[in-house]
Amino acid sequence: MHTVRMTLNVDKALLDEVVEAHPGVTKTALVEQGLRALLAREAGARLAELGGKAPRARRPKRSAWQ
Repeated sequence: MHTVRMTLNVDKALLDEVVEAHPGVTKTALVEQGLRALLAREAGARLAELGGKAPRARRPKRSAWQ
């Protein structure tokens, strides 16, 4: 994993609230989790926009036992 060192300007009250809600988790980890959550939310929105646009798509295989 390649890391980047940077300075962020973050609302102190927001950061304090998040740190308090997740004791023992570093600020770096909290920011990374937030960025990953943002990417996941946007990917979900893109997937929802595709709803029904591939009518001939086959259902994905759920298990090796099926």
